[in-house]
Amino acid sequence: MKINVFLDDYRKCPDGHVLAETIDECIDLLRAFDVEHLSIDHDLLSKTRNGLMLVHFMVKHHLYADRITIHSANHLGSKAMYNCFKDAQKEHKMPNNIKILRCPLPLR
Repeated sequence: MKINVFLDDYRKCPDGHVLAETIDECIDLLRAFDVEHLSIDHDLLSKTRNGLMLVHFMVKHHLYADRITIHSANHLGSKAMYNCFKDAQKEHKMPNNIKILRCPLPLR
């Protein structure tokens, strides 16, 4: 069964997505399900366990989705997450067919 996951602790979860409010919840979903679309935020309530930490964990443990959207409004955090994924693809640590997009969402 394929699911869509939305990692955010502030924004409303879009229809058709399962909400994960922490990176641990997101990791559990990535491990348990085949994820078609993963939409992730950088800034979470935990200042030390943010979206970039999730990206590093995903690359290290080969946990991916068919399509990944970085929806963070934090420009620097979003760029770091995107670059980490793209570097993993260049280094053949992550499949090149996974689409990675940056598409900031407003906080409201």
